[in-house]
Amino acid sequence: MRRLARLSFIFFTAWRYGLLPLLRDILKPGIRRGALTIICWTSPGESLPRGERIRLTLEVLGPIFVKFGQVLSTRRDLLPEDIANELAKLQDQVPPFSNDESCRLIERALGQTIEEVFISFDATPVASASVAQVHFGLLRGTEKHPEWEGRAVAVKVLRPGILPIIDGDLALLYDLAKIVERVSEDGRRLKPRENVAEFDTYLHDELDLMREAANASQLRRYFVDSQKLMIPEMYWDLCHTNVIVMEKMDGISIGRTAELRAAGIDFKKLAADGVEIFFTQVFEHGFFHADMHPGNIMISLEPETFGRFISLDFGIVGALSQSDKSYLALNFLAFFNRDYRRVAELHIESGWVPANTRVEELEGAVRSVCEPYFDRPLKEISLGIVLMRLFQTSRRFKVEIQPQLTLLQKTLLNVEGLARQLDPDLDLWKTAKPILEKWISQQLGWRALVDGIKAEAPSWAQILPTLPRLIAESLAQARTPQREQNAELEVLKGLLLQERRAHRLLVGALLFAGGFLAGILLIGLGLY
Repeated sequence: MRRLARLSFIFFTAWRYGLLPLLRDILKPGIRRGALTIICWTSPGESLPRGERIRLTLEVLGPIFVKFGQVLSTRRDLLPEDIANELAKLQDQVPPFSNDESCRLIERALGQTIEEVFISFDATPVASASVAQVHFGLLRGTEKHPEWEGRAVAVKVLRPGILPIIDGDLALLYDLAKIVERVSEDGRRLKPRENVAEFDTYLHDELDLMREAANASQLRRYFVDSQKLMIPEMYWDLCHTNVIVMEKMDGISIGRTAELRAAGIDFKKLAADGVEIFFTQVFEHGFFHADMHPGNIMISLEPETFGRFISLDFGIVGALSQSDKSYLALNFLAFFNRDYRRVAELHIESGWVPANTRVEELEGAVRSVCEPYFDRPLKEISLGIVLMRLFQTSRRFKVEIQPQLTLLQKTLLNVEGLARQLDPDLDLWKTAKPILEKWISQQLGWRALVDGIKAEAPSWAQILPTLPRLIAESLAQARTPQREQNAELEVLKGLLLQERRAHRLLVGALLFAGGFLAGILLIGLGLY
């Protein structure tokens, strides 16, 4: 009944803000279209501009719909300008909850009054998004942390009562996914339930602000010496599941291009730096910011950090396994080198397409999609259209959609949309290729071998001293009479088999020790 009530509310909201004509226009002429036309006539939102109608509908429907609008807002190549401008307001201008409620939540989480924690605190939020809102303040020093005195901080507060709304919408998405899997072969291949499950996980992670603080802390460690990216420090003693306190970062939203241009920011460098940051997160660290809309990205104008990116809001991050990173990097590099046969072979090797797929056919299909877009600047390319054509190709070859890569695909579209706004002449391929080549060299070259030996050395140091005892025990067990009721000949055969196994173990151990010593010598001689 709750799901039915939610569906009714979605339909009512679409009617209220005049979005039902969009549904009406895709229906074939008939009774349903005629009935919907009559309903549309009574809509109170028909007179509003279409972009405002869409934005208001998404705001009212809640976090999942707002997230959808945020993603769309970065795709100005796919949307009319009036709609893109309105959806951009969803990035940090969602209506806030009350100041009193926000202060009450902060005091309850910290166990102290606002005056005890802050020298000054602005109860009016500086930004409000789908899941939380942010306030600025100045910290008081404590006996444990006297150095905090006067530090400028940002306080993020989770929206109250948001969990039931998200759970209700996710339940609807699960129902829809089941229906799609039943009625469509394409639907089964796209694994909608698994993708909804991934989305479910990320959304619930975003509702735990301690997890967000931990994500930010990890990314900050990765980029602590970076000259291109800044990430705020967390004040762990003041962080809780619904309230976190972090370093205040001063900058201008990347979406305010006119102000950035007036400040003297080099947009070409900024676009190239953004692409490098993204690919570094994905392939070097396998851990990336996965909510990269303009509301979460600022540019520093401070003299000592001028032109650096500032990342905020780490509720949604993506993580890739070593296997995923390797296959993706090799695919990207083969793509950049126009080695379409290698792209096809990698898809078969990874199991993303059936093993009986003909390499030549898949190679030709990938070539027909990708070849027209090389050596073109971003202003002449739409990754949205490229992905659409790749989807059509994947349907033909029954490509298995990988749910763990869904966030990466979404983030790649965000990055491309941002880069397009900053520098339409950017060559995305030439910018990314050196990063991938460097990463592959580190993973597959001699340096990777030496690094692997160093990483495994502590384990070897534990294993080697025990090898003589293990070998002796194995030999002793091999000479012990077997407790079997078999003939004497079978007993002798068993003993011979144990002796052979022990011999192989001894030989393997000697080779293992020899390899270990050789590795130590290589490192000691500096041959890397």
